[in-house]
Amino acid sequence: MPITTVLFDLDGTIVDTNELIVRSFLHTLEGETERAFTREDIIPHMGFALMEQLRFFTGQEQVDELAVKYRTFNQSKHDELVTEFPHVPEVLAELARRGIRMGVVTNKIRQTTLMGLRLCGIESYMETIVTADDVARGKPDPEAVLKALEQLGVAPEEALMVGDSKYDIIAGRDAGVKTVGVSWSLKGEEHLRSFDPDYIIHDMKDLLEIVR
Repeated sequence: MPITTVLFDLDGTIVDTNELIVRSFLHTLEGETERAFTREDIIPHMGFALMEQLRFFTGQEQVDELAVKYRTFNQSKHDELVTEFPHVPEVLAELARRGIRMGVVTNKIRQTTLMGLRLCGIESYMETIVTADDVARGKPDPEAVLKALEQLGVAPEEALMVGDSKYDIIAGRDAGVKTVGVSWSLKGEEHLRSFDPDYIIHDMKDLLEIVR
């Protein structure tokens, strides 16, 4: 069955929020534990839901105040530190020209998801946007991917899930869609390969060879 639909993770995949996320966590965690966290501590856990990451790093169950601290800093620095990855706008435009339907499936909340899409000028390409606000369980659970497919009315066999982390690969696979890992992931190409995505791309333009 031909591919009719491409679902994208946001952070680290089509929108380069890597520096923003790392700085936001370092700011949030400073003084919260006896441990002094570094960038190298943060990067392996990027992609998982914010609340789960905060619980992991602090060992605390109640992290609502830390989440507010994180989001306040994150939003204040957003437009300064965020940009799209190379060739994203033109590839999305070409996919749209070919009649490919697109959506975003992310563990971010809707507010900051829309901020990133609008800043990069790519919101209009997305027919569905499924965020942490829309599901009970974030990636790697397949719920968000399945919800996006349901909203679009497409079968899993028609879709790709494109992402930069194991959470994207696992969620896509468990939802029954083919998966694409992006080699520009901060976690590294070999790390992504260990989760057996169907494809690895080294430039967003490579997606045009998969979706014809």
